[in-house]
Amino acid sequence: MAVQPEGTPCWADAMFSDFQGAKNFCGDVLGWTFGEATSEYGNYKQAYADGKAVAAVVPPMPGQEGQSAWCLYLASPDAAATARNIRDNGGEVLMEPMQVGDFGTMALALARDPSGAVFGVWQAGTHEGFEATAVPGAYCWAEVFTREPEKSDAFFPAVFPYRAKRIEDEAIDFIVFELDGGPVLGRMKMTEDFPPEVPSYVNVYFTVENCDAAVERATKNGAVLRFGPMDSPFGRFAALTDPQGADFSVIDVTTTQGRMPDMSEVS
Repeated sequence: MAVQPEGTPCWADAMFSDFQGAKNFCGDVLGWTFGEATSEYGNYKQAYADGKAVAAVVPPMPGQEGQSAWCLYLASPDAAATARNIRDNGGEVLMEPMQVGDFGTMALALARDPSGAVFGVWQAGTHEGFEATAVPGAYCWAEVFTREPEKSDAFFPAVFPYRAKRIEDEAIDFIVFELDGGPVLGRMKMTEDFPPEVPSYVNVYFTVENCDAAVERATKNGAVLRFGPMDSPFGRFAALTDPQGADFSVIDVTTTQGRMPDMSEVS
């Protein structure tokens, strides 16, 4: 697999206080198996779907315990330069770029965009990122949920070589960021349906064979169904919160309904 173009979603991971519980949940809901963890990298454990690396889970470091959340990483040819661009365009670098063995440089820049959404940056070494996408168990899509869309809309195309298009739908405020003519990331304005204490965040979608069956497995394992299942031109999907508070979505990309929405260029 080749190194991804700058700005491409290339990896996802999450920190869980109940490490074994997270493995059990993801294994049952998403069909993941797990590799060996090493203490050298904080017991970071990769997850696999059909033998392909698709994500990772890790226990918290001492003092970092808290609500779990998925972190999406965007590819960068130069993590240090991307960190500078993040700062120059109003974002915040929560952790400076650091070397992770031979795997790559992680600007777990845990960067935060000006609206408050947290994401990571990955400059690949031997670990190039997802070994599979859009197949059962693998990452498929992600969206920045924010109450201040104008900040995100200015920030992301300034830091990454994105071209923005707006979905023509009066019911939602939704932007699609494209690379080389293909969609790579969405931006959704949060409505009043979101409790005021919920901050901006990046919602990660994982592919499943059957959305309804995945939701049933998730809720039986203690997840809370937030939205759906719902049909769309992109697939049948649902939004969930896992037992440790990490939000994510599942989508069956083979079950589609309706026509694709019209989109217009954002100037």
